[in-house]
Amino acid sequence: MQANVAGSFTSALFIATATRFNFVVATLHIQTVQSLDAPELALYRTLKRVEEHERAGVLVAANFKTVKRLLASRYPVVSILVTPAWLEKLEPQLRARMEMEIPVYVAEAKLLESITGYVMHQGALAVAKIPPLPDLETLLKHSARPLLLAAVEGIASAENLGAVVRNCAAFGASFLIVGETCGSPFQRRAVAGSMGTIFEQPVVRVENLVETLNTLCRRGVRCLAAHPRADAKKLKHADLRGDCCLVFGAEGPGLTEAALAACDDMVEIPMPSHMNSLNVAVATGVFLYEATRQRG
Repeated sequence: MQANVAGSFTSALFIATATRFNFVVATLHIQTVQSLDAPELALYRTLKRVEEHERAGVLVAANFKTVKRLLASRYPVVSILVTPAWLEKLEPQLRARMEMEIPVYVAEAKLLESITGYVMHQGALAVAKIPPLPDLETLLKHSARPLLLAAVEGIASAENLGAVVRNCAAFGASFLIVGETCGSPFQRRAVAGSMGTIFEQPVVRVENLVETLNTLCRRGVRCLAAHPRADAKKLKHADLRGDCCLVFGAEGPGLTEAALAACDDMVEIPMPSHMNSLNVAVATGVFLYEATRQRG
């Protein structure tokens, strides 16, 4: 199949919009698409190859809300691929970032579904560059006190990791520490699971989580392992008002012995005896809520 990306166009919708806001829409570099074979659309054809995207230093936002949050962020946007209907909804934000000259590709929903593999209720995708992440020292220096940190170990599920990011953003965590045995918070499903809050929530990826926890302890940050065990404190009895880091492991295996040993204490959510764990995203939300409740 031959590549087929038509030249720039100005639709009737955008003529009306241009009249309303008094600007020239043609500078948005809008192009119609009949085929996804064009080289500039390659990253959209490889949505399931998350490793390739990470090596390329890019992420894909794959629904309308995450694309909106992306446009509202400082992340460099490479391009956008949308249906005509969703183009109208994104127009104000595209206009606000016109200085970046973001290429906008417009295609019918059926064509977009051919690359995603499912029916698209929100026909909007975007590719952005992943900016350099701040290091631990920088985040510690610039974060307000008292610190409220979350750290995760062994989370392979992109959806769970994205939900953890969303919880951190919702409850005001200073930053999230992603251990070396976790997946990337910039995978497509993780970005979707975070509902785009990954563009706002500070995150640091570390090469050795245990060493990082030891560093925090030396700095006076209490590291508390979310871990159900007979000698663990109940959550309501844990003091979360000072500088603290809440440490979470994957559902099932939980935290490794090395990570547990690096923590100051173990804390659990009270549950009936026949239950011994919650989904890590749910547990993160419960712990972070309790911390913000204690802090008023």
